[in-house]
This record gives sequence, structure tokens and C-alpha cells, in this order.
Amino acid sequence: MVPHLTTALTGPLLELEQRFLNAMPTIEHWFRTQWLEHTAPFYASVDLRNSGFKLAPVDTNLFPGGFNNLNPDFLPLCVHAMQAAVEKICPEARGVLLIPENHTRNLFYLQNVAQIVTILKQAGMRIRVGSLLPEITQITQIPLPNGGTLTLEPLQRRGRRLVLEDPGSGSGFDPCVVLLNNDLSGGVPEILMNLDQAVFPPLSAGWYTRRKSQHFAAYDVVAGQFAEMLGIDPWLINPYFDVCNQVNFQERVGEACLAAKVDSVLQKMREKYAEYGVKHDPFVIVKADAGTYGMGIMTVKDASEMTGLNRKQRNKMAVVKEGLEVSDVLIQEGVYTFENIAEAVAEPVVYMIDHYVVGGFYRVHTARGMDENLNAPGMRFEPLAFETCCTLPKFDCPPDDTPNRFYAYGVVARLALLAASLELSDD
Repeated sequence: MVPHLTTALTGPLLELEQRFLNAMPTIEHWFRTQWLEHTAPFYASVDLRNSGFKLAPVDTNLFPGGFNNLNPDFLPLCVHAMQAAVEKICPEARGVLLIPENHTRNLFYLQNVAQIVTILKQAGMRIRVGSLLPEITQITQIPLPNGGTLTLEPLQRRGRRLVLEDPGSGSGFDPCVVLLNNDLSGGVPEILMNLDQAVFPPLSAGWYTRRKSQHFAAYDVVAGQFAEMLGIDPWLINPYFDVCNQVNFQERVGEACLAAKVDSVLQKMREKYAEYGVKHDPFVIVKADAGTYGMGIMTVKDASEMTGLNRKQRNKMAVVKEGLEVSDVLIQEGVYTFENIAEAVAEPVVYMIDHYVVGGFYRVHTARGMDENLNAPGMRFEPLAFETCCTLPKFDCPPDDTPNRFYAYGVVARLALLAASLELSDD
């Protein structure tokens, strides 16, 4: 069943979507040449915001959870893309070791891990899941809410290789590929360092070292090249951003920097809003420059808000996942989302394996506004589902027809994926 979707279908975005459709052969040729020069991340998910006058990425995750939220109809796409991804990095690959986050109590996350296992099995791989948790000392089966089970096993290291015991043989499980679904927010465990096996995504993609500002600097380059090729204003697909370092929310260090950068980004947005006749108030999202799970994020409409944070606000912004203190802060242009499902605010999230779009879903939140972060407790997911394969645009339909809308989403998501490729190649 296709969820009912209402979107602001006026102004430059429809024109932008039509431009994408008209230029599809040019766009696809351009992407092909880019992937000849750059290595796509193993997999990724991209959060998009569609404001009717602008379609832009606001976050790119290189260790995506949420594969369990994709529509089951997308499984063949996932399997074919996974075959291509694994064959590229290890043509003789028969064994893949998957290392997840330590969220054994988050059963919905574990359903995501189970779905990755399913995709790899369907792609013809032997797949086992090795846990970094010290309490996993033997094979452990965890029942999942959907009726399935996930088997976790204790990781072992022999020399420079990760292995698992094989109960039926003395040889053990010695895979040639280690696949991380753990974003390494707390750093790289020693057991993962200096391995002979191929590790994907690379350890350098972890949040212990990666910065969102570096990603959006790379995206700025990619969006500029793409926009020049299509003859469009890059702002239509690219959010402004700036960054403040050495911030300490608890001690109110860096407030002047934050206020100045917020004011600068808002001023640039006001000029663009005036140029395009946008009547809404501009806003920015202030968030930790590293990390995920929607932590350490606030919506700001005036620079003065940064100099008067109360204790609750400072506590919220001061730490992210793994209890890490926030010192680097991204100030990002806020992009309204005018999409909603059943009167709840929604934003699309696009999933890719290698450089292939394999599906997506809408993140929906009934308690959040169209200018707020939706990655927060209380969110739910609506799978993107279409009667025909969503990766093929329909040229005889209007640009706001669902397959065509999703093609536009896929184009912008792949631009973010290409930016991630540039970002990782700089490490």
C-alpha cells in the first residue's frame, strides 16, 4: 500500500525535478564517470528534506541502521547491489563477518542487523555476526519482535585476522570481509586495528574521527559541479553551513562564535529567500559535528538564542552517543519539510548499497514541526512503496508522480554518496 503523500508542489522544485528528468541521460552518464574515478562507500543512508522550493541532504550515515524499515519489495534490489559491492572488494568472497553496534537491548536495531544478514545470505555469502560485547562469551540467540532470531557470537582474533569458532569443525570461520554496522563513536577497539582482512566501511569513516562539516565541504564541491552541468543554482540542492570548534556548552565557551556563525548563515538564507520569494522564516540547525542518533541538535531562528541557553538546553547539547562531550558544532541551514503522511511531518531517507539506490522510507513524527529534527524518540517509519520499480522514472507522467519524485530523491542522495566518497578518499 502506498502511503498518501502531500507535498508543496509549487515553485522551483517542480522545475528542478523536471530538469532532472529532462537531463536523465546526462545525469546518469555523469554519475558513471564519477564512479570510475571514485570508490563508492560500501553502503549509506541519506536524510533528505523537501521544502517545495529546495531538495537537499541534511545528513549522511555511512553505517546505516534501518534496513528493516525498507519495503520488502526492495529486497531484490538490495541483493543485486550487495553482490556487486562484495564482488568488487573481494571477488572470491564466501565469508562475511558482520560487526554490529552494542545495542543488544534495542531490538528494532537488531532487526536491521538481521535484515543485513538476510541480504548477504540471499547474495550468496556465508555470513556470521560477531559481537564486540564482552558479555557475549558464547553463541547467543536473541528473539526479535518480528518473530525471527539473531545469532551473536564472540569475536576472536588470531594474529591479524578476526575469526569465529566453528562448532562443527576445527578450522573455524575465517572471513575475507569484515563489514561494520558500528559507527565507532567511542573509538576503534584494539581488536579491529591492523587487520589483514578487508574492513568496510573503513575505520576512518567512524564518528571518532569523521566530521559532518568535512562531509558537507565535499558535498559543496560535488553539488557545485553537478549544478554547473545542469545550469541550476547549487543552493537548490545544497544547504549552507559553518562550524565552530572548541565549544563547551556547560561552561558557555564558544557562545559568541556560535551566535556569529548562526547570524551569518541566517543572513545568507534571507538573501536566497528574498531571491526566490520564500515567505517562511529561515532557521538553522545547530548540532554536534560528529555523531548520530539525533542527539545534540536544536533549531535556531535568531542568533540571540545561542547566548542564553538554559541548563536543560546546555545539557542536551553537551553530550552525544557514548556520552562523548561535544566540542565541534555544525551550524547548518535548516530545510523545511513540507511532506506529511496522515498529518504527521515526514522526511525521506534514501538507502544505497555501493552506488545503487536500493530503497528508502519516510521518517515520520507526529510531535515535531516542519522545521524540527525528526530523528527523535516517538518517530516511526513508513516504507516507500510504489506499484512499479521505484528506480525508473516515468517520462510520460508529471514530475511530481511518485516514481519521478523518488528519482529526484535518488539523484540528490547519490550526490551525497559521492561527497562521502571524496571525504573518505581524503583520509
